[in-house]
Parts: sequence; C-alpha cells; structure tokens
Amino acid sequence: MVNVTINGIALQVEEGTSILEATRIIGMPVPTLCFLKGINEIGACRACVVEVEGEKHAQHLVTACNNACEEGMVIHTNTTRVREARRTNLELLLSQHRINCPACERNGTCELQKVVSTMPIGDTVNFKHEYPEDNWDTTLPIIRDESKCIRCYRCVSFCDKVQSLGIWDMVGTGAHTSVNVSRHRKMGQADCAFCGQCITHCPTNALHTRDDTKAIIGVNGVLNDPEKVVVVQVAPAVRAAWGETFGLSPEVATEKRMAAALRRIGFDYVFDTNFSADLTIMEEGTEFLERIQHPEEHKWPMFTSCCPGWVRFLKSQYPDMVDNLSTAKSPQQMFGAVTKTYFAKKIGVAPENIVCVSIMPCTAKKAELAIPNINDAAEGCRDVDYSLTTREFCQMIRADQIDVSALPEEDFDSPLGTGTGAAVIFGTTGGVMEAALRTCYYVLTGENPSADETFKAVRALGSDQPWIEAEYNVAGITVRAAVVNGLGNARRLIRAIRRGEVEYQFVEVMACPGGCVGGGGQPIHYNEEWAAKRGAVLYNYDSANTLRFSHENPEVQALYADYLGQPCGKTAHHLLHTDHHGWSLPMAPVLDEDVRI
Repeated sequence: MVNVTINGIALQVEEGTSILEATRIIGMPVPTLCFLKGINEIGACRACVVEVEGEKHAQHLVTACNNACEEGMVIHTNTTRVREARRTNLELLLSQHRINCPACERNGTCELQKVVSTMPIGDTVNFKHEYPEDNWDTTLPIIRDESKCIRCYRCVSFCDKVQSLGIWDMVGTGAHTSVNVSRHRKMGQADCAFCGQCITHCPTNALHTRDDTKAIIGVNGVLNDPEKVVVVQVAPAVRAAWGETFGLSPEVATEKRMAAALRRIGFDYVFDTNFSADLTIMEEGTEFLERIQHPEEHKWPMFTSCCPGWVRFLKSQYPDMVDNLSTAKSPQQMFGAVTKTYFAKKIGVAPENIVCVSIMPCTAKKAELAIPNINDAAEGCRDVDYSLTTREFCQMIRADQIDVSALPEEDFDSPLGTGTGAAVIFGTTGGVMEAALRTCYYVLTGENPSADETFKAVRALGSDQPWIEAEYNVAGITVRAAVVNGLGNARRLIRAIRRGEVEYQFVEVMACPGGCVGGGGQPIHYNEEWAAKRGAVLYNYDSANTLRFSHENPEVQALYADYLGQPCGKTAHHLLHTDHHGWSLPMAPVLDEDVRI
C-alpha cells in the first residue's frame, strides 16, 4: 500500500494504482477522453493532467491515467495551472473539430462535449472551418468523419488489442495526423468484420454507423409508400438496451412497449426475431446432431454462424476453416426468408411488395443482408431490405416525438411474433449454445432438461477467461462445448484448436465482447461497458417466459407443419441455410508466419 494526498485528502491505495483511479476513489475524478482502462492508457488527450508537488514533477504536469501513485505523493487536480493546461488542451482539440453538435448523432453522448461543458472555454477558440476532403465510401456500414477525430487512438487500440484485427492506424504527421485504415488500404479493401466496436469506443462521432432511417421514415421512405407492406423484426438484445437512450429502467422499457413504439412509428406488422432465433436452433441443432452422428464426414468443431461479424472474421482470417461453420443462416436472414415466402402467402402479398426491416444491436448485420447468395426467398429482392441499429431505432422514436414511458404494453403480431426463453438469451454470449443444447437434449432423450441448471456452465457473461468450456454426456453422446466472445479471444481459441491444445465438437462465437448485448449498434455510454447489465435482463426474460425451449414454440411448429416440412429438410435447407463459400471478401494481410496458426 502507498499513502498519497489528493487536494488535501489523505488516501491509502494499493501499489500500482493510477492517479486517475485514486481521484475517483475520493469522488473528485479528473476528466478523460482517450482513456480506456487496460486498452488505451497513453495520455494523448492530456485532459487528465494533474499537478504533483516535488522536484521530480516540478517542470511538467502529469497525466493521471498512466502514472501510478507513489509513496508520499501530493497531488492537486484543480490548481490554476492545471485548469489552464486542460483548457488549452481542449481548445486545441476543438480548433480542429467540426462543431455541429445539435445535428450530430452523438449529441448528448459525446465525451468531448461532456468534458468541454465542464470547462470555461467560452467563445475564445479560433475554430477551423476548412477540413480535409474525405472520400469515404458511405455505402459501408461504418463511416469515418475525419473532421470529428481528436486523435485519441481509442479505435486503433481497441481494434488491435481486443479484436486483433488492426484495421485502424494513425497516418500522416504533425497537423496532418489522422486515423485511417491501416496499410494504406480503403475500407472496402480491408479485412474488417464490421463489428462496430470502434464506433462504440470512439469518444466523438468520428466513427459512426451508416444512417438508414431516411429510407424508412424519410419523405420517400418505405413507410410513406402505400403499395408496400412494411414488416419489422426486433432482435433479442435490443429489448435489453433500447430504454437506456431514454433513461428508462428495463422494468419500464419492456419488450411490449418496444412493440408499441414500433407501431406508433408506422410499421404494418411488428414481429420478434426471437421467433427466428428459435427457428435457428431447430436448424442448427439438427445440423449438429446430424454431424455428430457421422463425425468422419465433417470438420470439427462445428462453429455457430448466427454472428455475421464472426463469419466475416473467419472467412478473412482462416478461410480453410469455413467448412467448420454451421450452414444455418442468422436469425435475421431466416426471418427475412420466411417473411417473403410463408408470410407473404398467408397475407396474399407478392414478396417484392413486402419490405422487411430489422432492428439489430449490430453493424455487421447491415453488411450481411447485402450478401448475394444469402437472399433466396424471391428473385430480384433481398430477404431483409434494411437493417437498423438500436441507436437508429431510438432515433426514429425521437423523430416521432414518442413518449416511451406513456406507451401501453402491446404484444407482437402473429404468426412470427412468438419467441421462447431459449431464443431471448441469443443476445448474450453463451445463449446460443445453451439454447441449442436444451433442444438437442430433448431430441436425444425425449425429455426437457432443467432450463435453469443443466447447461448453466456455458453462460460466459462475466467470465475473465478467454473462453469457457463444458462437457456433457447425453444419451451416450459426449459433447465438448466452448463459448467465446470478442474476436481477439476467438483468434486465441482457433490457434489453440489448430495446435491441438484443445478439442471441441461445438463452439459458439460472438464477435462483440459480451455478445450481441455489447454490439456495435447498441446505445453508447461514457466510457462504460453495459453488456453484463443487459445480459442479466435477457436471462430475466428467459426465466419469466412460459416457454423455455425452442422446440416448444407453437408458431415454429406450425411453420414446419404448414410449409417447411422438417428441420434441415429440402425446403428448410433452401431457405434457411447458405453456402459460406458463395461470396468473397478481402483476406487478412499476412503479418508473420504465426498469423494463420
């Protein structure tokens, strides 16, 4: 332990504690912009400078984020010298930052805005009005706006250290320094997974999601076209996070109020992606059982395929392992395929006159729906037409001046609106694995397992391990399962598999830390990770649901009885499965001999 004094307050902290952490302990935290604990602690923004007494620090102010407390240190966080230094540093950042806060997507959640609001900046900044021309491809899911970049390095560090992709890098020198795609590539040429973690960890709006809301609610939006039937589906993880935008608890921002909000926006039918999550389990679970009964015919382990960011990662980094992926489409795409076939026939509308919109916690979903060979329902149109993030959904609510807390609770529509508890946990890491194992257990034994206890070991949220594993013996079949989230951890797992250090039959992978609840399209909070809180909400939905198993979903049962036949049958395989080799994307650069191990 070391003893320090901060603003006259004596404090004892563990050795190695940063000055920043110490200021937070006494309730006088210094501001930060570039700081991400354990990921980006470089003091680049210098918003966190403090003054330390003594000869060692007399000539320079010290950045609190990357300097540790030392025995006897006397620290001042609010001296005149400190305030002036912070103000000057912020003025320098603002002088190169496009100031259009009222119209900015991050207005209210911008960390630069928050920090500046605490400083007496006034109108003294000589704002720059000319910005470098940015020829960014705005059709991509992730958009860069160089005029908003403050060179904090957070996107670079997170993509490198957590996701292991190294898509971003600092380019240029001096006043011309900026963040751009690494290795002199265009984004369309890069092996980006489009996970969107760079967006959620950017303190400003320098990186943001392509806005597709105008295509829905704009003057020429589909909701204003009387000839179109507009159907919307909502992913499991969205219901755990959408209320955060409005400061509402999960008890108020329920899934039924979410359904009501979507009707107020103007959608003709409001459905639940939980339905197609259950459908995914029927297909993917059946596929796994078929594979494990003929192990010599397949590559192992079988990887889940519901996360498009993970699929992009595997295809670009380890193309020789693509056959390990389940052929099942994601719940988003399964829903679109069923909507434009089964549902279209039910309501007597041609597929081309149905517009299918999805609300997802994900940015990679925007890229997924554009994959040519994933659209099988009707020739000439996509199975899913538009994919919006949770943030875009909330943007539409605000645009229509909807008071969420005053909404009544309304059910989803039928026949694609019923989901089970197994489906809702898709939104958190380990949920897909648990849902699949619940149904596989039933298929093999004819009995349902305990939904709360039998497969609890694969719940990965909150684990500090790169991945978790569990082994089960069901009806004489041994299944070694693993669950991993975050692409850096996925790379570690793949390397362990290829080196023969571990052996599994079934592996769930989610690109985003925490799974979909931590997705790149979710609400953004000041330097906070909310995946664990959101995951707990989904498990509460699971335990409260009267249906806990995908195979018990009555609307899924009716779909098979009336249209698909049996899981993995001819019709089901055509609509609900895909060939992962049928499309291409840029390959990862070969950095060293170990990169493919």
